[in-house]
Amino acid sequence: MIKFYQFGNSVCCQKVRITMLEKQLTWEPVEVNVFRNEQYSSDYLKINPKGVVPALVHDGKAITESTLICEYLDDVYPHPSLIPADPFLRTSMRQWSKLVDEGLFEGITEISFSAMFRQRLKNLSAEERNVRFRNVGDPRRRDRFVSTYELGTASPFVLHGVAAYYKTFKLLENALDERGPWILGESLSLADISLMPYVARLEFLGLLDVFTVDRPAVREWWKIAREWPSYIAGVVAFVKDHEREEMITHGPKIRGDIEDLISKVKSIAHEASGH
Repeated sequence: MIKFYQFGNSVCCQKVRITMLEKQLTWEPVEVNVFRNEQYSSDYLKINPKGVVPALVHDGKAITESTLICEYLDDVYPHPSLIPADPFLRTSMRQWSKLVDEGLFEGITEISFSAMFRQRLKNLSAEERNVRFRNVGDPRRRDRFVSTYELGTASPFVLHGVAAYYKTFKLLENALDERGPWILGESLSLADISLMPYVARLEFLGLLDVFTVDRPAVREWWKIAREWPSYIAGVVAFVKDHEREEMITHGPKIRGDIEDLISKVKSIAHEASGH
């Protein structure tokens, strides 16, 4: 028995749903509306003390952190396997998961926030905003949210997010040139699944081409990934019409700023290389 606590348009939840669909699992979904602060309810905090989604409860045991949930599912339901048997490739897969968790997770949060979630907060009263910020709980996360709310794309955290994507796409281009068509070679793995939602969010925001204009191998990989059945069922099918409209409307508004930040990141990388 699997119970999955989720918010439909959460990139972390999308990653787990793709994994479950690849394994043809069935589960009981439990919606946790993060914009209504349901992740901070006392009942949910007993399941996930961090107050974030997703959380998976399997046979009465709670597992949190999307990367760990995906690996847990591959252990419990090993067929088809999404983790390579080869030790080097298995480690490479985990390096990609680490890259996502340590860079793209915060990166897409700040890019999304500066594009659309910031506008949602502007529409709230001052007291409602303060409640939202207080409920974050983690001082580091709170600082990021407040900075992006106040400064938008001028926040240094948005620059950090753009830099994380720039680095990831550069590494992805090299990996696909070496192996392909998937990140680790012929078969889909958790490396691909980890990345899919984060690339999808840029596409929904109308910003993906800004990052991939000089990454032909990444674009080819994405052509395959975006038509993959578990991606369509686990990501696209869960994006509601009003969410899609919100992303389409607000993403292009920051396009120029994102292009400028990419140019800044490239300049920094060029200086660091000593050229």
